[in-house]
Amino acid sequence: MAEIIQKDGTWAFDGDALRLTPGRDRNTGPLRAELGELVVPLGALAGVSFEQGRRAGRLRLRLRAGADPLLQATAGRLTDPQDPYQLTVESDRYGVAEYFAEEVRGALLLDSVSPGPVDEYLLPGPAVPLSASAGDGTASFDGERVLLEWNWKTEDAKAAGGPRTIPLTEISGVQWQPAAGLENGHLRFTVRGAPVTTPPKFDPHAVELWGFKKDPLMALVAAAVQARLPHPSAPADGTDLEPERVPLAKAAAAEDTHDALLRRLRELGELRRDGVLTEDEFAMAKQAVLKRM
Repeated sequence: MAEIIQKDGTWAFDGDALRLTPGRDRNTGPLRAELGELVVPLGALAGVSFEQGRRAGRLRLRLRAGADPLLQATAGRLTDPQDPYQLTVESDRYGVAEYFAEEVRGALLLDSVSPGPVDEYLLPGPAVPLSASAGDGTASFDGERVLLEWNWKTEDAKAAGGPRTIPLTEISGVQWQPAAGLENGHLRFTVRGAPVTTPPKFDPHAVELWGFKKDPLMALVAAAVQARLPHPSAPADGTDLEPERVPLAKAAAAEDTHDALLRRLRELGELRRDGVLTEDEFAMAKQAVLKRM
């Protein structure tokens, strides 16, 4: 197992998944602290990098597009302190960080993990129920409905309608936008049959954000809802299959996967015979394939 322990957090890799535990450092953002430990399957990764700095370096994970509902909902707008896929590394641990990155890269290569996008979420998203308060309201989600409640700072035109309950079945999209410069941010839910025509400060389906410390926690609500919506890249194929054909389709897919794993085992054996893989590397890769079978 490869492991690196820093004030910023602890990352561990067992060949199949990465376990990311946030640190207790005062610079750890509230979103990372609230998320807690994350388990990222190897198949969700597109790559890993380590960047050295004069005083500190940074380990970065790059996830495959569409693998994580948090990244889908925030669309690359998370700052470094809030990003759970970054780890600050002290200069005396650069060697450990480089070794960690090489171990992950080697596993990605041995498992032939594609860096391309996926059409289903490979991480579950934040657990529910959850609630966050920031800006002009509180957003809560219990897995079936979103509840938006207003505070004394809410515009009268929006608060006049009272708390807003939005069933998940009526939500077609979710967006989290942090405040930037003089522009306020927002958490907005797109509701079927209700086109967006007003700014977030007047929109009863949005919470306006002003750039305060707790704003990133609204991203957790956005991610929890995103994880339970249809994946934006999910193929339409198979959705209209006749009921009796669905088990047959699943069986065919399972057979194709099994054949691919057998081919991978043969390829690994050839790489070992040719001296490309050591015995230890072959054993680790073989074990990973057998687990999938």
